[in-house]
Order: sequence, then structure tokens, then C-alpha cells
Amino acid sequence: MLRQTEKVKMDNPERCGNTNDAGNPCMNKRIEGCDFCSACGGAVQAIAQEKQRIRTYRLAKFQARMDDLVDHANVKSLRDEIAILRIVMEERLNSLSTPMEILSHAHTISDLAVKIEKLVSSCHKIEKSMGEYLDKNTIVQLGMEIVQIVTRHVDDGKAIDNIAKDLSDVISRTINEPEE
Repeated sequence: MLRQTEKVKMDNPERCGNTNDAGNPCMNKRIEGCDFCSACGGAVQAIAQEKQRIRTYRLAKFQARMDDLVDHANVKSLRDEIAILRIVMEERLNSLSTPMEILSHAHTISDLAVKIEKLVSSCHKIEKSMGEYLDKNTIVQLGMEIVQIVTRHVDDGKAIDNIAKDLSDVISRTINEPEE
């Protein structure tokens, strides 16, 4: 539905900037924020300008976040790279609003998901090879050894049971947390 146009005088600075095929200027008032009236495509231009402002804002927001990451002491860490890819994925998904847009970007989204998965897998392999990663069996074994140490130094059976239960709860939470 077209907006109602308002006629203005030739010298009005709010006059539409369009001309007809004969070269005569349009005498309608332009839409605020763009150069044309609604009859001459001002609404389309206003929508395009708004989309451009949103893109510019998102780019600035993304750039600020990237600057934060670059200034981070561990910028070369794979975990930071995972974070960057996750930000990219989040921004991509946030930019899509309809199921059709999501379908049209499915390949890009899938590609990002595969890259994140590969990077997480690589990160875990590197951490494990460097001794910075504990698998579930190692965590459970460590918990059992801690309980044995406590048992050797504490005589109160109830206290030992409480310590063992608390440790078990912590280990259970730790090994059941979703991995990155």
C-alpha cells in the first residue's frame, strides 16, 4: 500500500528528487531519510537504507568483538578460534529471519558447523597430547584416589561418606557437562 503523498512547492528542500520522463521534477514531499517520495520509490530506498544501517551496525559490533579477541593474551589459542567461529555462526543465524532464508543459507551454516566441530576435535587432541586434557576415566580414577587418601587420614566414617558423595557429585557434573 502506497503512502499518501503530500504536494510541496518547487523550492521546498523536502521535495522529491525524482524527475519524470519529460524532465519535470516531482512535486511530492520526499520520505524522511531518503531522496524520493513513496510514489517514486522512496519506500524501497528507505528500506534499503535501513538494511544498510543494520548491516553497518552489525559489522561494527562484530569488528569490536574481534578487536576484543585480538587484544586477548591467548589470541593464538584454538579455544579463541572456536569462539570466533561460534560468533560468526551466531551472527549468521541472527541475520536470518525466515525459514526460506535459513534454507538458502543451509550450506554456509553446515560448513560453519563442520569447521567448529573439527576445531573442537583438534583442540581436544592437542590438549590431550600436551597433558592438559583429562578424559572421563582419568577424572573418575582421580576421584577414587582422592577418596582413598582422605580415608587414610580421616577416621570418621560419616565424614568420609559425605566427602566421597560430594566428590562423586562434582565428578559426575564435570564429566556430564557438554563439551565445546
